[in-house]
Amino acid sequence: MPRLEMIDITSARLANQRLSGTGFTRPEEVVSWLGAVQAQDYPAAKWSLALRMNRASESTIDSAFAAGTILRTHVLRPTWHFVSPADIRWMLALSKTRVSAAMASYTRRFELDATVFRRSQRAIAQALRGGVPLTRQELKAVLQRAGINPGSIQRLARIVIQAELDAVICSGPARGSQSTYVLFEERVPASRPIARDQALAELARRYFTSHGPAQLRDFAWWAGLTLGDARAGLAMVERDLVQDTVDGRTYWLSSSTRPHSRSRAAYLLPLYDEYLIAYKDRSAALDASRWLRVFSRNPFTAPVVVNGQVVGGWKQSLAKGTMVVSIMPFTAIAKRDAAAIEDAVRSYGDFLGRDPELAWQS
Repeated sequence: MPRLEMIDITSARLANQRLSGTGFTRPEEVVSWLGAVQAQDYPAAKWSLALRMNRASESTIDSAFAAGTILRTHVLRPTWHFVSPADIRWMLALSKTRVSAAMASYTRRFELDATVFRRSQRAIAQALRGGVPLTRQELKAVLQRAGINPGSIQRLARIVIQAELDAVICSGPARGSQSTYVLFEERVPASRPIARDQALAELARRYFTSHGPAQLRDFAWWAGLTLGDARAGLAMVERDLVQDTVDGRTYWLSSSTRPHSRSRAAYLLPLYDEYLIAYKDRSAALDASRWLRVFSRNPFTAPVVVNGQVVGGWKQSLAKGTMVVSIMPFTAIAKRDAAAIEDAVRSYGDFLGRDPELAWQS
């Protein structure tokens, strides 16, 4: 099996995730390349896609989402992801049992079972038929009319999530600031089912190509798989990968990966960007102790990355109609790196169509 003599983990990840180098032109290309993009925070997830594109605006991503060329649903792990219409069926088939099991305590707590799910999904499907998009609150009214108690916000959410996992519903076009759901079969083109082994192999190939260098446990975490299933998927595509051992850890990546020079570019990453969230072991890019000190003082701070390393956090705020981007470094920032961060702030402003002010905080 081929091996790499040496890999620069962060440089290779930046390139393979398309944060550096050539970007994509359409949101659906990003989603298909990465396989799935964590997207519980919809505005932040749009920025994740834009970071991997050439000159993308927020409206570009909104248009793709409205058209259904990218979809948002619960898949892989118990959270929302952007996925491609071509991938959503086999990914759901592969992961829904594990996701449902991970949410079993909520299912019991809210006194839900197969009968409730079946009745609720029948009512929801009937209401959505004919291309009618409905918000979650409108689905709540549908359930009430059908004699099904939607209960608390959490109980309703669990009912809706199961309808996503069972491929009854998926994301529809946004209605203002509200998300809608549509009937899965009317939104997603038909495709031939694939065997479970094929699905494991395809998920492994997609992950190690777009997220490598990565470890086996990283893949298992990202995919929501057992280590056994992750190992089986890796074994089926091993011939197309190379491996290297760094500090006693074995990393895998596509054999087509080429050496990458270090980039001084800076990135304002969303909190749940794939560059960090896709790995169980984030130590290559993140000093956890430093990050926790920033995060404890400023909850939900998103990471600033320079040269592949997290160097601090950032937040945006609106004051008197002005968008302020605050940078909170936890290490000394060189002059040229500060200039790169300023460029990243301007890029974020361009994405939103705003002229941001930059504020450095100690």
